[in-house]
This record gives sequence, structure tokens and C-alpha cells, in this order.
Amino acid sequence: MYKSKLTMKETQKAIKIVKDNFEKELSKKLNLDRVSAPIIVESNKGINDDLGIKNSALNFHIKTLGYNVEIVQSLAKWKRMALKKYGYNLYEGIYTDMNAIRPLDITDKTHSIYVDQWDWELVIDRKDRNEDFLEEIVKKIVKALKETKDLVRKSYQELKDEIKEEVFFIDASDLYDLYPNSNDKERERLITKEHKTVFIKKIGKKFENGMIHDLRAADYDDWNLNGDILIWSEILDDAIEISSMGIRVDKDSLLEQLEEVNREEDINTLYHKMILNEELPLTIGGGIGQSRLCMLLLEKTHIAEVQASIWNDDEMEYFAKNKIDYL
Repeated sequence: MYKSKLTMKETQKAIKIVKDNFEKELSKKLNLDRVSAPIIVESNKGINDDLGIKNSALNFHIKTLGYNVEIVQSLAKWKRMALKKYGYNLYEGIYTDMNAIRPLDITDKTHSIYVDQWDWELVIDRKDRNEDFLEEIVKKIVKALKETKDLVRKSYQELKDEIKEEVFFIDASDLYDLYPNSNDKERERLITKEHKTVFIKKIGKKFENGMIHDLRAADYDDWNLNGDILIWSEILDDAIEISSMGIRVDKDSLLEQLEEVNREEDINTLYHKMILNEELPLTIGGGIGQSRLCMLLLEKTHIAEVQASIWNDDEMEYFAKNKIDYL
């Protein structure tokens, strides 16, 4: 039976080591400044991320304001607007602690309705809108991840797993061709078990047969220049998605992708108009799950061991049966 390698008290101390070191290394490698971020945004500005599902965010009325607001689900669009407002220049960027509620998420060992992640965004040049540049940024993130794992292993000798720094890159369509009889999560597991550290490119882009690897909103990532970082977890015997990221849409890719998903009406919001008018900088960015990162590096079997959230009766029964020390 699974038994945590760290006590609950050790876990709390180790979480701080992981978070402090990783964000320090991430900001250094990508030239990012830490900024404050909102937990609520206006509903009618197109700033929130609906994760490709209309009206998925928690929406409520603020009496003193006289209009509706939403709990953020990610800050993909807000960050790009913030870079312009704050005056950031080429190859300068920001990161922030993003706390969100995603009420439609299905909870399991790596998913919670409460989401905590580092959201980051970097100003780039038009010549950087290519796969080579995307892959170089991925390698820098993985290097920060490996260095953090090496540090936490020095502090806690019980932790034995390693992070493979070499990244295996593969297009989602090529991954489908490798395992045509498996679903998307099974394909992720199979390729990550073999290569340990994987970046699956072109998430959201349709294959020749009309299928996609996974749903991705049409208005922030360019589906030709994005992807997910997956790391193998020995404890889970499964892949953990650590980051969803990508080079962001420009005017042309925004219009093309909105048309593909029949969301052309979205161009009337503030965020979309700013892209169409080329008022926002070209950027690359993403989210990196804080609790998932801690779960992976501290060799935990459930996200509840590193994050305080709310769980249903089945999950609580699972914790009791398997002696999981949930927060």
C-alpha cells in the first residue's frame, strides 16, 4: 500500500522549497517579473478563459458595481493585456500566482476544482513565431523543473525519483498515428512512460480525420504553435500534465480558429478587438500547475496531499481506505 515518503509537516515545508525555488528559476530563465493578478474579471470584456466551453466560468452579480463578474479560470488573456498596460518590452515578461475555480472539472488524482498555477507571459518578436523557439522555451522550463527536483532531493533523502531533462517532442497527430486504437489520455500515458519527459505539440489542431487530441480554446494559443508538458510519475505509474502553453494567436490565426469553432461573435469583446487591431504584443505564455508540480516532485499519489480543496464522498472514502493524508 502507498505510504507518503514525507510526513504532513515535512510536506508543508517541502512545498515551500519547491515553490520558492521553481519560480525563482523560471523567472531567471525566461526574464520574468512577478506581478499581482485578479481573482475576478468583468464578464463582458472577453478577458476570462472559458477553456473552450461557453459559460463555464462562475458568474455572479456585484451589487455595488452594477454588473456581472467571473472567477478567473486562467489568465492567458489578462496577461497579454497586462504586458501592454505595464509597458513591457521585447523579451521581457511577467509571472503571477493564479488561483482559480473550475466548476466543470472532473476531480481525480491530479484534478481539483481549485486550480493554483504560475501563469507567465513573455513578449516575443514575429520571427519567434515558430516551433524551434517554442521548443527552446519548453527546454528552459524543464531545466528549472529538474533543478528544483535536484534541490528537494538534497533536503529529503527519501525522495528518489529523478526528472529527465531531455524532452521528447511529438505532434499530436503523429502521436495519434502511433496509437490509433487508444484514447488521448492513454496515448499520453504510453508515450510518456517510454520517454519520461514529453511535449505534445499542436493541441486543439484537427487531424486529417477531423479528430483533435484535446480541447483547447480558440482565442489565446495558436494551435500550430502550442502544446503540453508531460512528466512520468513512478508513484502514479502515469503521466502528469505539468504545463499547457504556447505561442499566442495573432490577428490571422485568431480569425481562422474562431471561424473553425463557430465563435466569430467573440470578436466584439475588448480583448479580441485589441488583437484584431494589433494593439497587443506578440507573446508566448502558459500555466504551470503548482500543486501538480509539488505532487510530482514530492512523489505523492494524490493532489489532495499538497493542496487544500473540497472533495466528494467517493474521494473521501478513497482517502480513508488508502490512508491518504489530505490537506
